[in-house]
Amino acid sequence: MSVAFVEAAISSHPEQESANQSWVRLLAEAERLRLPTKFLRVLPPDFIHFEFDELRTYAAEYHPGEHRMLLNRTLSLNAAGRVLKPLGRMTHKELEVIYHELFHAYMDYLTAKGIQLGEAEHSSETLLRVAKTQQVCRYGEVMITPIVQRMDEVESRYLTEAESWEALNETWAVFVGWVVWNQLELLQQTGKSTFLGGRDAQQWIPRLKRAFEQGEFRGYYVPEEPGERRLAQKRYLAKSSQLSLEEALVIMEQAIGFSNDFVKMADASFGLTWRSACLTEKERVN
Repeated sequence: MSVAFVEAAISSHPEQESANQSWVRLLAEAERLRLPTKFLRVLPPDFIHFEFDELRTYAAEYHPGEHRMLLNRTLSLNAAGRVLKPLGRMTHKELEVIYHELFHAYMDYLTAKGIQLGEAEHSSETLLRVAKTQQVCRYGEVMITPIVQRMDEVESRYLTEAESWEALNETWAVFVGWVVWNQLELLQQTGKSTFLGGRDAQQWIPRLKRAFEQGEFRGYYVPEEPGERRLAQKRYLAKSSQLSLEEALVIMEQAIGFSNDFVKMADASFGLTWRSACLTEKERVN
């Protein structure tokens, strides 16, 4: 064994130990704030590489493949750009942003080459299978809003495999961020966790309905074609191509950790309007 290899191994050990400690602390903080940890526990402690910079356009970015999360320095402790600010010191909006990006990391992990999920991650396998089905069925051809501010003006687009996967990922991450923000708002009002069901379901489910009606669950994709990309860096999906109810229910149960009873309650409260014909009976939430 070379001296250089030994030195590299020794120097990397403290970094890995620090990553482990930081991740354990993040999970503990999330539990204390009654935020979802189910999908976070699937991620290895050192999978995500956190970086900070002065971001002007966006508060955060996630780079799949590199497993790199780039955050605005305001999300770091004392804005020093070194470590993530404690979750308890973040605003509801900042936590929404963080969970949006953490869900991107989770989906990145599920699709990373060479990763074999064990029996404990059965729910993640279910989620990934549904995602692949939805990518083909719902995100291969979408309606977009060329001008974001004019939601009623729409155009049809056929997406490439990369574009459709990004559109799905962004749409799902938007939903996860929305869930976290609303959990925090209701927790502040009721003092109870939405994930356990109960009386607060009477407040949470109407919020979910309004979000669907207002078209809040719309993701985007970056056009691969250079000419179109010169016109728009991002193409946002139209209301008709937003998240389906079935997708929402699967994410709620398989990734976020809502109780099965709560998911059934949410499912039963909806009609046929926001449902998708993509899922088989076995894939639907029972």
